[in-house]
Amino acid sequence: MNATVKPGPTDGAGPRDQPSPGRRRARTLRTAGGLSIRLDLRAVLAGTLLLAAALAAAVALIGSGDYPMTPSQVLTTLTGGGTTGQQFIVHDLRLPRVLVGLLVGAAFGLAGAVFQTVSRNPLGSPDVLGLSQGSSVGALIVLVWCHGGTFAVAGGAVVGGLLTGLVIFALAWQRGIHGYRFVLVGVGVAAMLYAVVLYLLTKATIYDAARATTWMTGSLSGRDWSQVWPMAAVCAVLVPVVLRCARPLRMLEMGDDAAAALGVRTERVRITALLAAVVLVSAGTAAAGPISFVALTAPQLARRLTGSPGPNLLPAALMGAALLVGADWAAQLLFGADQLPVGVLTGILGGGYLLWLLATERKAGRV
Repeated sequence: MNATVKPGPTDGAGPRDQPSPGRRRARTLRTAGGLSIRLDLRAVLAGTLLLAAALAAAVALIGSGDYPMTPSQVLTTLTGGGTTGQQFIVHDLRLPRVLVGLLVGAAFGLAGAVFQTVSRNPLGSPDVLGLSQGSSVGALIVLVWCHGGTFAVAGGAVVGGLLTGLVIFALAWQRGIHGYRFVLVGVGVAAMLYAVVLYLLTKATIYDAARATTWMTGSLSGRDWSQVWPMAAVCAVLVPVVLRCARPLRMLEMGDDAAAALGVRTERVRITALLAAVVLVSAGTAAAGPISFVALTAPQLARRLTGSPGPNLLPAALMGAALLVGADWAAQLLFGADQLPVGVLTGILGGGYLLWLLATERKAGRV
């Protein structure tokens, strides 16, 4: 397939076509078969940098711990070299943890972008709207009443998240799902579920309460291949589904009438994207616990980095992966191996970001 790159609307040679400071530089890729793809150069560069940052943080995290390794030693071991001890440490102990972090971070970032786009609210994220609390209730029910093991707790978290999502959809539905009503219902459900979490903790034994508190904090410590494969399967199925909704979701930002006039089935797109996002959040919470604020901050940071309108789904996923793995590496670097769960650090940083976001929205007159 022969491909040629033709100048986009901002890339001509004449003075009239020179990009002004307020105009974005883009290129249009046209193939011999007639396919035309418009590439935003800043968005492509931002996505590349985010991918590089996520991979660099992953290498740094693999090399940290009680047995430190240099980046070159990590890369050598990952490619089949290294000593027997290094291969055991990397492949059996640290690589599963890093892969869970990358997958969960990407799932949270992608789901957060979907929720914020549908709700048209920068505060519309799964942990604010009750999905994380629903997963916590499901996990606690299995812990407190059934005394279940790790896999049973993960299953309870998935079921709790899915049921919470269905309840929010049912309560928010009024001839379709509308952003303002969706956010209000989600916040109300989150408050009620948090009360249920506190009640379940009061009924737990000391041992089960300690397990529940550790899980609810959110941590990547102790993750192995049994958490990697289910999370990888969920992402392999649902991430393409969500990415296919990118263009319709961008059109929905113009309003339902304009999107419908362009051939978008508005409610079908919303429900498909939201259901996929709910499953991604539930699976991620089951794998690593309800790690807070990644789904809230990743889409907003990605949008500011790319400078592009629309949901920015792929950059949000890459940002989520980089944030979660980078936060876990920073927690180990600052406090020692497994001394500070990553959920604590993301909560501290995310809370500061939330205060800044609220101040910005208030200054703009939107809250």
